[in-house]
Amino acid sequence: MTRIVVLGAGTAGTTIANRLSRRYRREIAAGETIITLVDQDNDHIYQPGLLFLPFGMYTPEQVRKPRDRQIRDDIQYVQRPIDRVDPDRDVVFLAGETPVAYDVLIVATGTRVLPEETEGMTGTGWRKNVFDFYTLDGAMALRDALATWKGGRLVVNVVDMPIKCPVAPLEFVFLADWFFTARGIRDKVEITYVTPLDGPFTKPVCNRELSHLFSGKNIRLQPEFNTGEVDGATGRLIAYDEREIPFDLLVAVPLHGGAEYVGRSPGLGDDLGFVLTDPHTLQAERKPNIFALGDATNVPASKAGSVAHFQAEILEENIARYLEGRPLAPDFDGHSNCFIETGFRQALLIDFNYDTEPLPGTFPIPGIGPLRLLKESRLNHLGKLAFRWVYWNMLLPGHDIPLVAPKMTMRGKHRPAPAAEPVAV
Repeated sequence: MTRIVVLGAGTAGTTIANRLSRRYRREIAAGETIITLVDQDNDHIYQPGLLFLPFGMYTPEQVRKPRDRQIRDDIQYVQRPIDRVDPDRDVVFLAGETPVAYDVLIVATGTRVLPEETEGMTGTGWRKNVFDFYTLDGAMALRDALATWKGGRLVVNVVDMPIKCPVAPLEFVFLADWFFTARGIRDKVEITYVTPLDGPFTKPVCNRELSHLFSGKNIRLQPEFNTGEVDGATGRLIAYDEREIPFDLLVAVPLHGGAEYVGRSPGLGDDLGFVLTDPHTLQAERKPNIFALGDATNVPASKAGSVAHFQAEILEENIARYLEGRPLAPDFDGHSNCFIETGFRQALLIDFNYDTEPLPGTFPIPGIGPLRLLKESRLNHLGKLAFRWVYWNMLLPGHDIPLVAPKMTMRGKHRPAPAAEPVAV
């Protein structure tokens, strides 16, 4: 019997478990293969929806569903905390030292936010004037605060990278601009985006093509700010170099780390708890029968739902190759595809991979679209909203998305002319 164990029933874990269940349905029915999916609770959160909760655009019921209802009937779901992995013995230990043996292990336990790792963040001001929206509780607390806030200095701070959905903090400031405009108090709100990066976007073309979004919306930018402390009592964000940014309401994107058990599993992860993973085959470095995907890995791709889906398509094939004794295919190219809400029922779309930064163009059909890359449109906004249906009904069940391949294509994209050099006078 082949025993496939998947750790984590979030986006990546649920998707790969369902894909493998469909691929090996005959073997499972014959008792030759068993797929076990493990998670510590039964709440599946649609994480892109957390962005909309603080602004009253979604309800908790629209972003939370039972995990066990998202998986195929022939998958064994075990609800229990994970204690550690013993790669030498091919065993996962669950809480209470219960062992689960495997022939193939897939790690998909994502990331966790660590606000306690930043001095003062969870102190006096936590959930009073210091909030996060990367958790359901945090997003709901922030919704209640924003509903009655009269204005002042709103600071959105990314403490450090990597984080889940790197564009979400940008989307938050754009939606906040729209939200306060609709409430009629935008002139009473000063919005500042604080990032450790040298610009709001991680790539040069994006920074050049989209910088107008900040100036046009009167959003202040504070780059290269490395947060060392949050003082909620006095409303100060303090950098390691002692620079300070005052706030009346702070929306923080805390430090992220991998699942705790990874640190208790010899050789499995790096110092942050992310699984050491081949960036193209998705095989873990620790041992050939261990694989990882989604936010749990250390690969230099965005920690986003689209990435998990593209990885799952490729990993499904590599699991089959491994079990059949064939060489793995180094096919994952870091492909990521993300909508970026810009407010006022507009959104951008970006499509990129390890080697190619987001570029202008049309998607998914070259020259036709109907979606535009790096350009605001109402259709992109509708695409962002429609993704919630796609997520529950196509992505999680493990279906391929029509016209969207796991590997990025340059078709429909073009490189903009480089910025002109200043003329010396």
